[in-house]
Amino acid sequence: MGLDYEYRILDLLELGRPANDVGAMLTEARSAGYAAMNITHPCKQLVLDLVDELDTDAANLRAVNLVVFDGDRLVGYNTDWMGYRDGLIAGLPNASLDRVVQIGCGGAGAATAYALLSVGAQRLDLFDADAVRADELALRMRARFTEATIGTLASDELPEAIAVATGVVHATPLGMLHHPGVAFDVGLLAERAWVSDVVYRPLETELIREAAQRGHPVLDGGRMAVGQACASLRIITGLEPDRDRMQRHFRDLISAEVDSRMRRGGR
Repeated sequence: MGLDYEYRILDLLELGRPANDVGAMLTEARSAGYAAMNITHPCKQLVLDLVDELDTDAANLRAVNLVVFDGDRLVGYNTDWMGYRDGLIAGLPNASLDRVVQIGCGGAGAATAYALLSVGAQRLDLFDADAVRADELALRMRARFTEATIGTLASDELPEAIAVATGVVHATPLGMLHHPGVAFDVGLLAERAWVSDVVYRPLETELIREAAQRGHPVLDGGRMAVGQACASLRIITGLEPDRDRMQRHFRDLISAEVDSRMRRGGR
């Protein structure tokens, strides 16, 4: 983009600093001349009480993943939901949103639910192993999206809901490199139902692979990951990044990581 920018990772574990040091780290970064900081787990909620201003969507989601230094003011944004929204539109442009089931109601799940409802999901049924968390997310979403039908599911109701859903979103860590598995029986899906996963390491999770093999349209987690970065860059710089170029670069990086891991494993 022709910008003379530097992007650094400040890893809490490497620095030996607790999560509640995030306020001091924001102050240090601003003093050092940074324009903004991306924020990730476990600091997304801690930052809520540290910023001077919250973007409307971040306030609704109760999570911040970008803090922009606007003079003496700290402004908090959430680009996770934007990333999922844009990825869904680009990756599954014809996806039916008549009846969507979402599995997982944590931080990623809040962002995907918000995005789905923002682009017109008519009915969204939420499931989480922690029923209280699902109930809380449903209440928050109902307050914002009054025209949609937003429900919660018990574990024994999930199979039947999946069978009649037009799409299923998976928003838990299951399927990550060190958390293998599939959150539901893919064989339950209706013939034309689509499947989305927020996990992007690996890009082809067991869920995505099995659903694609059965002929279902799929959306991997890479689009959300790139989308939130693209939105962050746009907010920070005021310029429009090349999303497709970012997507290609991201996938090349993931492929290189997989190749490196396989070489280390001797395969």
